[in-house]
Amino acid sequence: MTSRAPRHPADTLIAVCDADEQAARRLADLFAGTFATDRAAVSLVETGAGWRVTLYFDGAVDAAAVRKLVAAAGIGKLRLARLAPKDWVADSLAGLQPVAAGRFVVHGAHDRARIAGNRIGIEIEAALAFGTGHHPSTRGCLLALDRICKMSRKRIRVLDLGTGSGVLAIAAARALHAPVLAIDVDPAAVRAARANARRNRAPVKVCRADGVAAPAIRAAAPFALVFANILLEPLQRLAAPLRRLTAPGGRIVLSGLLAAQANAARAAYRGLALERRIDLDGWTTLVLRQAERRGAQSAFPSPLWGGVRGGGRMVQPTDPPPHPSPTRGEGAVSLADSN
Repeated sequence: MTSRAPRHPADTLIAVCDADEQAARRLADLFAGTFATDRAAVSLVETGAGWRVTLYFDGAVDAAAVRKLVAAAGIGKLRLARLAPKDWVADSLAGLQPVAAGRFVVHGAHDRARIAGNRIGIEIEAALAFGTGHHPSTRGCLLALDRICKMSRKRIRVLDLGTGSGVLAIAAARALHAPVLAIDVDPAAVRAARANARRNRAPVKVCRADGVAAPAIRAAAPFALVFANILLEPLQRLAAPLRRLTAPGGRIVLSGLLAAQANAARAAYRGLALERRIDLDGWTTLVLRQAERRGAQSAFPSPLWGGVRGGGRMVQPTDPPPHPSPTRGEGAVSLADSN
């Protein structure tokens, strides 16, 4: 999953003024019609005593023109200032705390020395790519992977579709000691994922591709494990090809879903068994299992039993094994194939 961050100008001029709501919105409209959106931005914030308007300019701007625009909106006072150059992404990442999910801890370089020896540390610098491990969809996938790792007794092929910064691909490669193919359409994400894979010494091949028709995907298929941490609409569109790419008995981990979208995602993958559902902070991760073909070797030896208790509901399997052993962790998990 990828997203864009704003670029960081060497010098930013800001203009700040206070006004009532009508004048503030009038200034925002005038501003939008006067300045190019790729070189300027505006924010409106309700302060309780009125509204604060902040205008941002990338580089040089005519201060007199800005004052004239503000006066045209019926606002009197204006404060101008310059922001010193700053790498806002690096600054925000420095403040992020490590994220634990099962055996995995996702962290930045500043926390490298704090990771316990019995955990798998994944050092991530997200840069312009999505994925520091803090989002519930990423944590849900890591919790799913943590349980899957307990079931895998052989080298398997793994696909991470929409890899972003490469968190899931790196985690799978390190925990399963298996080669992973990571795919993303965004070139910034591809660069970030490759750098993070090198940083973590993980056997991850990162390719830029839109969808699942890339030659690299076809050459590596079938996969015993597929991660698709994207959004509902592409998950629905890719349901048929992802099933064809998954080995008999293999698993597809769907994420990037709001809890209310889980049933729609399941419907698109009808015929696959729902093995596990993880709910975290309003987001849902689904672990689905491909049916085994008669005479074909299963990608995994047996289903996943047990659950994860935490800050939500937990549904027990409808047909549990003789000795279920739920473990503690994050979020709410449903193992039953129920609505």
